[in-house]
Amino acid sequence: MKKQYFINANIIDPHNSINENGGMIIAEDGSIEAIGKKVNTNNIPSREKIIDLKGKYIFPGLVDMRVFAGEPGYEYKENFRTLSNAALAGGVTSVVTMPNTDPIIDNVSIVDFLKRRGRDKSKINVFPSAALTKNIEGITMTEFGLLQSRGIIGFTDGIKTIQNTRLMSRIMNSAKDLGTLIMQHAEDYELSKNGMINSGIIATKLGLSGISSVAERIIIERDLTLLENIKCRYHISQVSAAKSIEIIKERKEKVKFTTGVSINNLSLNENDIGDFRTFLKLSPPLRTEEDRIGLVQGLKDGTIDVIVSDHKPEDEEQKRLTFAQAATGASGIETLLSLSLELYHNGSVKLETIIKALTSNPAKILKINKGNLSVGNEADFCIVDIDKPWIVKKEKLISKSKNTSIEDKKLQGKVTNTFVKGEELFKL
Repeated sequence: MKKQYFINANIIDPHNSINENGGMIIAEDGSIEAIGKKVNTNNIPSREKIIDLKGKYIFPGLVDMRVFAGEPGYEYKENFRTLSNAALAGGVTSVVTMPNTDPIIDNVSIVDFLKRRGRDKSKINVFPSAALTKNIEGITMTEFGLLQSRGIIGFTDGIKTIQNTRLMSRIMNSAKDLGTLIMQHAEDYELSKNGMINSGIIATKLGLSGISSVAERIIIERDLTLLENIKCRYHISQVSAAKSIEIIKERKEKVKFTTGVSINNLSLNENDIGDFRTFLKLSPPLRTEEDRIGLVQGLKDGTIDVIVSDHKPEDEEQKRLTFAQAATGASGIETLLSLSLELYHNGSVKLETIIKALTSNPAKILKINKGNLSVGNEADFCIVDIDKPWIVKKEKLISKSKNTSIEDKKLQGKVTNTFVKGEELFKL
C-alpha cells in the first residue's frame, strides 16, 4: 500500500479532542502516521499525490453496538458479506453482532464458527456477543468465562430480557468476577404481553395492543438497584422513554453504568406509524414526541452514551403481513450516520456529541481500540459530505433486506468514502 495524504478536511475525533481543519497521513502499513492541522501542503513532499477533501469531514469509523447479522441460520436476510457492504456505505467499520441466530450463540463451537466466518467473509471488524442464557430462554446462564476467553465482547439475550431477578443477580455476580460486559434489553414481559406499539392514543385509534413505557422502567429500576450492590459492567441496550431517562440520570450519580438508544427512537415517534406501517414495528416501540425529545435531551446532556442502529434485517415476506403478525425490527446500519446528522442540522445536538456517541463512547464501553484516529492505530475512518442531500430509497440500499423504517425520507449528509486499515473499501 502506498502512503496516502489527505488535506483540507474538517477532522472530528472526540477520543483525542480533535475538532479542527487539517489533514491525515496514512502509512504503507495502513496505520495513521500523522493527523491534524500540522498536516498540510507545506510539510508534504511535492512529488506525492495529495487528496484535497475540500472541507469534507473525516470521522473515526463508526462503532455500532447493536447489529443483528443473519449468520448462522438466517443468511437469506443478511450475511457477513452483505452486512459489511451495508456498514461500509454508512461509515461503520466495527460492529457488535447479537446472538439471536440459529443456532443461538451460546457455546464455544458456535463462537469459533462465527469468528471464522467473520474473518473470511467480513470486510469490517466484527465483535460477536454471546447469549446471557442457554438458548436465550432466560433459565440457565451460559459459560461466561469460557466464551469470553474465545473472544466474546459482551453478553446479551438480544431482543429478550432476563425476567428472573435471582438469575439476574447471579449473572451480575459472575460478570463482576470476570469483568464481563452485560447488555440488557429492558422489557417486562407481563406488562408488554401481546403489545405491538406504544400504549396510548395511537394504539387505541389503530386497535392494537400497547406496550407501556413502565415495562421498560421496571427492568431498568430493578437492574440498577441490583447494580448498587453488585458493581459489574452493565449497559442498557436501548431506552425509549423520557421517564427512563429521568431514572437513569438520577441513578448515574450513585452507580456506574452506560446507556444506549436506537437512532429510530431518536428520530421517529409513534405518529410516523400512520396506517399500520409494519416497517415501523420496532422493539422498543416508537413512543410519543415528548419521549423522543426527552431522548434527544438525554443524548445532549450525556445521560445517553451511545447511539445504535439496531440493524435487524427482515425479508419482505416477514413485513408484508398484518401488524400483529409482522416481524419486529428495521434495517438501519447504512442510514445510521446520516439520520444521526439530522440532529446536528436541526440544531438539537452538537456534532461532536453525536460523533462521540457513535465512535469513542461505544469503543470505551466495549474496551476495544476502535472509534478513534490515534497516531499508530489502524486507519479506520470515513469521509463525509455533511451537507449532501439525498433521499432514502429501499431499492438503493445495499443491505440484503430492505426493511428500512425511513423509506423516502430526505436526509442531509452522506458518507462518500470508508477506509478499513487504510484501504478504501467504499466509494460513493
